[in-house]
Order: sequence, then C-alpha cells, then structure tokens
Amino acid sequence: MKAIHVEDLSKQYGEVVAIKDISFIVNSGETVGLLGGNGAGKTTTIAMLLGLLIPTSGRITVLGHDMAKNRFAALEKMNFSSPYVSLPYRLTVRQNLRMYGHLYNVAKMDARIAHLARELDLAGILDRPAGQLSAGQKTRVALAKALINTPRLLLLDEPTASLDPDTGDMVRSWLEQYRAETGCTILLASHNMAEVERLCSHVIMLKKGEVVDRGTPADLLMRYGRQDLEDVFLDIARDRRQAVTA
Repeated sequence: MKAIHVEDLSKQYGEVVAIKDISFIVNSGETVGLLGGNGAGKTTTIAMLLGLLIPTSGRITVLGHDMAKNRFAALEKMNFSSPYVSLPYRLTVRQNLRMYGHLYNVAKMDARIAHLARELDLAGILDRPAGQLSAGQKTRVALAKALINTPRLLLLDEPTASLDPDTGDMVRSWLEQYRAETGCTILLASHNMAEVERLCSHVIMLKKGEVVDRGTPADLLMRYGRQDLEDVFLDIARDRRQAVTA
C-alpha cells in the first residue's frame, strides 16, 4: 500500500516557485529520506503533506485519503516532529503531552505518557515547563508529542538535532524499533547523512524545489562513485559532479 503518493506537486508564492512538479511514492512501512540543502523545498513539501499549505497544483494522497478532499481522515493517523517548532512555554511537558493527546483522542493517556517518558528518558522533566528545557530535551519532547497518538505515518524534520551522540543513537534505535513493531511509515528530513544511511531504505533528493535524484543509499553511492552519502549530497548541492550513469 502507498502511504504517501505525491503527483505533479507544485507550490508558488507569486513569482517564486518553491516546489516544481515533484512526484514520489512512499510505501507503507518504509523509512524514506527527504534530502536537500536549505531552500530546497523540504519544509514546504512536509507542510503540504500535513495540509498546512495548499498546493498551487498537483495531488497528495496520504494513507489512502486525498488531502484536498478528506485530509482530517488522514491527519488523525499521522503526526509530525520538528525541534524548530516550539511547544507552549508555560505548560509543563506533561501538560503539553496531555493537550496533544486530547487532540487525538488518545485512550489511556497517563499510561501512554508514562510509556513515552520511559522510552525517551523524559521522566525527570515531565513536570518542568517546556520553556525551561535544554535544546536536546526539547527535541526529545517534540518526538514524544509526535508519537502520542501511535501514528501510522510519522513526518520527522531533523529528529536528532541538538542531541548528544549517545542520545541521538538512542533515538535512532528507538525509531527503528518503533517502525519494526508498528509498521509505521516514516518520512525523514535530515542533514545527518549517517542517520539517513542507517534509517532510510530510499532517498529523495531535492534541489531548488525539484526532485533531482532518488534511490536507495547504496544505489546513490554507486551512481556517484562515492563512499558515503554526505559526498553525494555535496556533489548534488554544489553541482560538483554528475552521476556516473548520467
């Protein structure tokens, strides 16, 4: 089953073209990387997948639902995490999680929060105001918020930003386990190429609002004749070289 089906999607702001005729499919149960430099269109694409932005043209189908006609049916089964989106500062971590849990009608709320607190090492900060958290703590709380409804589709924007190596590795391991246990589909936007190589079965490369390459990490390494995905990323971002098969 296709968890995400994007067809000829475009977004313009006046004369500025943010996204130009992109198409891609993310199959259920996959973790797919959405990569590109700053301004490539990753955030705009995710915002359209969430229904926060209306496309200029094209079609988005999420979990079998046309987002232009029935986005609320899809939204209840998906969630989003970004360390760059702030939670209400005056509410405690627990209050924030309860608030988002109520939005999704989460059953057994206290048990769900307790489970996430154990898994993401939040027990010691549950009753601390969100505005008093460190950057790394905010990242882990944002991920807990995104998992509160046990989503079938998870959209992640830099999920391990600001985390130390040990905690980042713990979060990546937890995401791998969560996907394996639940069959959740993950679309991951990240600048951490080692993270992408570890987590993602496929990669979509964006540049200036267009899809410029795609494939498994191994396919891309072979096509560009590189040893790691970071060099592939730099080749594409800087127009440094073309794929060997081009």
